[in-house]
Amino acid sequence: MQILIGLIVGAVIGLGIHYQLGGRSRRGVVVGPMVGAAAAGVVWSILTWAGVGVDSPWLWLSAPVAAVAVTYPTLIILSRVRTAHDARERVRLRIG
Repeated sequence: MQILIGLIVGAVIGLGIHYQLGGRSRRGVVVGPMVGAAAAGVVWSILTWAGVGVDSPWLWLSAPVAAVAVTYPTLIILSRVRTAHDARERVRLRIG
């Protein structure tokens, strides 16, 4: 049941990163929190299955670190890809 705490922390971190980075209009507002929650949830599950208990600080530190380490590059790459795609579409459609 404690995995919910990890998921919520990951989602909050993802939301914070979404608003911290530029290019918010190029991606959905839910992408950041979902990526953060997924990263934190996967790490939490792996460590739990590996036998790391809830009383271990590694479990509580690794989930937020994983959320940050995965969400930053994912959102940056998604914004760049979307910007390039939109530029190609404008050229193809001969728009402004």
